[in-house]
Amino acid sequence: MSKVPLTARGAEQLREELRRLKSEERPRVVNAIAEARAHGDLRENAEYHAAKEQQGMIEARIRDIETKLANAQIIDVTQLDANGRVVFGSTVHLVDVESGESMQYQIVGEDESDIKDGLLSISSPIARALIGKEEGETAEVVTPSGRRTYEIARVEYI
Repeated sequence: MSKVPLTARGAEQLREELRRLKSEERPRVVNAIAEARAHGDLRENAEYHAAKEQQGMIEARIRDIETKLANAQIIDVTQLDANGRVVFGSTVHLVDVESGESMQYQIVGEDESDIKDGLLSISSPIARALIGKEEGETAEVVTPSGRRTYEIARVEYI
């Protein structure tokens, strides 16, 4: 399997979630299963079945996070020196050429993207149009509402 890019902040968030799942959620569910078992007949025990289902979901998420971290190429954005080019992890300040609206995005891995927080997936159309460009250049993006042209006002590695 090829390495998947992940920012250092994204990797830390995954590690924290993994720690919480293993040290808090897993023991809580194990206790809930033990308590439900103590109530007797497991065939008709809804608490037991719900706890077992939750245990399965927690274990699946733990495996998912461990796989993501094992296959991650962690990139420390502050160590990047891309000579002003837009690369994975950079923060890009854009201006919509038509409307004049300003926006800012950080280009991140798919698992850490959240457009509401300005975290743009590397595989998104906007990110693909921006990668490799420099401050002052424009990028044309096809969106559901039509073509948009963005000017790159500033590129940061923070």
